[in-house]
Amino acid sequence: MILIDGAGLAEDILQEIRQEVDLMVSNGKKRPHLAAVLIGDNPASLSYVTNKVKSCETAGFKSTLIKRDGNFSENELAQLIEELNNDSEIDGYIVQLPLPRHIDADKILLLIDPKKDVDGFHPLNFGRMAQGLPAFLPATPSGILQMLERYKIETDGKHCVVIGRSNIVGNPMSILMARKGYPGNCTVTIVHSRTHNIDEIVRQADIVIAAIGIPKFVTSEMVKDGAVVIDVGINRIADTSTKSGFRLVGDVDFENVAPKCSFITPVPKGVGPMTVCALMINTLKASKSEIY
Repeated sequence: MILIDGAGLAEDILQEIRQEVDLMVSNGKKRPHLAAVLIGDNPASLSYVTNKVKSCETAGFKSTLIKRDGNFSENELAQLIEELNNDSEIDGYIVQLPLPRHIDADKILLLIDPKKDVDGFHPLNFGRMAQGLPAFLPATPSGILQMLERYKIETDGKHCVVIGRSNIVGNPMSILMARKGYPGNCTVTIVHSRTHNIDEIVRQADIVIAAIGIPKFVTSEMVKDGAVVIDVGINRIADTSTKSGFRLVGDVDFENVAPKCSFITPVPKGVGPMTVCALMINTLKASKSEIY
């Protein structure tokens, strides 16, 4: 069993980006600039945004955090997005989800200029991705592709089962794993909360990508020997032995599943750091106008 070190891999890629950025700046080009919009005081969201800002520092980017309180209105946010769309100094930006309940997230994401949509959530980028055209890929699926490629995991002709059908992970992941090229060329099955015989279907998989949001959903009985298991889940469960009173676990029962795997990602320090890393890759591409 090989443990996929997402944290170490992300650090290596950020250093590679830093070298490219330093060369760009030395040649008189602008330093890439990523902005993050955070509405409200969700602790998890604040933690995610803080990690993204730190990664910007490591990659040599300029970063701007725009924080507003939870009473910030939908109209005010729409106006802020228009300002960001028109700000030539900012190459890309993200609106951290989830947003407060009084704000329609789908409406807000549609307002983002696709050329600055480094989260890869805009329908235009999703559509370009689905057609195999250059696009900003959603960060988590993009980070997983980087993992598979850097660890030289064979995907050609493999059966990949994606657990979960969200537009952030499950759906785009299924498209990317089925596309021509590497990583890709898989036969892909999506299973979800309404799927019958999930255990039986997952047990057929050469590659399992778990993104269903249920702690330890994937058990050892669901995984065949030698499978590659990518765990996207980040779930808090109570644990009185820790100072915080909780610990993080994935959607996979890691302790019991890992011995059966050829490759597996841990939680934490698996997919999470690679998601942030992929955001940096998209920002670099935006600064170089590689997509549009």
